[in-house]
Amino acid sequence: MATAIEQAGEAVIITNPDGMIQYVNPATERITGFEASEIIGNTPRMFKSGEHDGAFYKQLWDTITAGTVWSGRIINKKKDGTPQHEDTTISPVRDASGKIINFVAVKRDVTENLELSRQLHQAQKMEAIGTLAGGVAHDFNNILQVALGYSELILGDEDMPQHYRNDLQKIHDSSRRGADLVQRLLTFSRKTEIKPQPLNLNRRINEMVKMLDRTIPKMIDIQLVLAKDLSTINADPTEMDQVLMNLAVNARDAMPDGGNLTIRTEKVFLDEEYARRHLGARPGEYVLLSVSDTGHGMDKKTLDRIFEPFYTTKEAGEGTGLGLAMAYGIVTQHGGQIRCYSEPGYGTIFKIYLPALVDEREQLETGTWEALPRGGTETILLVDDEEFVRDLGRKILEQSGYTVLTATNGTDGLNLYKKERRKISLIILDLIMPEMGGKQCLEELLKIDPKARVFIASGFAANGQSKEALETGARGFVGKPYNIRGMLQVVREVLDSE
Repeated sequence: MATAIEQAGEAVIITNPDGMIQYVNPATERITGFEASEIIGNTPRMFKSGEHDGAFYKQLWDTITAGTVWSGRIINKKKDGTPQHEDTTISPVRDASGKIINFVAVKRDVTENLELSRQLHQAQKMEAIGTLAGGVAHDFNNILQVALGYSELILGDEDMPQHYRNDLQKIHDSSRRGADLVQRLLTFSRKTEIKPQPLNLNRRINEMVKMLDRTIPKMIDIQLVLAKDLSTINADPTEMDQVLMNLAVNARDAMPDGGNLTIRTEKVFLDEEYARRHLGARPGEYVLLSVSDTGHGMDKKTLDRIFEPFYTTKEAGEGTGLGLAMAYGIVTQHGGQIRCYSEPGYGTIFKIYLPALVDEREQLETGTWEALPRGGTETILLVDDEEFVRDLGRKILEQSGYTVLTATNGTDGLNLYKKERRKISLIILDLIMPEMGGKQCLEELLKIDPKARVFIASGFAANGQSKEALETGARGFVGKPYNIRGMLQVVREVLDSE
């Protein structure tokens, strides 16, 4: 029995009837950080964390001194002061006459399990919010498409009186700002397209600091501590700029009276132990980007919600509450992790772990050339369940010389294609439609004609369902709300493709 207790994974502590500790097993030393010599002769009060009130301990003591087993969870502290959650059972030990001569406590450290459960709950909450945000964003994109498209069409009328043009321009600009807001929601919900490439993060940070110098007040000192041998990462440069800018602006707002903003990079290796303790982490080489400030910091309640969309501690009109939500979405989409540590009065540090590239060959960033769109005389089938979007699309295409047929869902579009197949040169498909969605319609169209020219127009970017459609055989993609130039450009490119 003694050998079993010595080798047990749970902590075992034996006290006399007055609570004086007489024995601890090796697991107790490992779990608490104290040596047996420091514990024996003491009382369990040495482990008190301050998390429980006097009534809690009185109820525990009354229970065991009455000869009853007590079971529950106690928050104690380790030798280094860190809190420790313990599932504990304390049992009275009686002699032959029934007198209580000892108490034996068996304790299991559940701190890690609770932390993983908290991380899982947080991840599930963020996933649910992301799904909701993505769905709402898709519907808003259709609404904004109408406002942007028609205002852009009308602004093209050279005979419009100037005072009307000014008012309409304001409508267009407001709609564009709304579309930008939707794009941030999609970034949070990881439904945006990223264009990763081998990237030297240090070089990107040095470029960004030139912009930060103009954004951050002079009373805030920006310090760079960049590792010389930093690994290359596979990331979208623009998205990385967005993350850094959002974190820097948050740090600025946390230091209204000045302070230090430190941006640090380093190579790190996350081992199996780290991955086991942090949900979603994978072992391997990473680049760690740290952004820290000496501002007012945050309490735990605020810390638990900082990545939620529209959650902000700023005054009305001072921020949308989407900056950190976007950073969370971008980092997660890149296969990384973002963590925040903060205490009131002690500043804040964000740590971003981005997977390092094994092949660290860099490539030059390439720009894209956008040719002027030209019209045509081909017949185009436009399939979209939103009436206003269909009408707008028809108007845009017809003004460029095209003949346009429309359908309200995939089933109607498929039937119309079968009937007018010889006339139709191009099909434009929405993805989310009743009865038959765009992806299924695409598959059926390609069964009829494997060479059919189809491109996707969707409120979601070219990943997820859009990516699947492109892999299935769609020739192109345009995101809603699209501008007239962009849409006509894709139409012409697909029509001119082999």
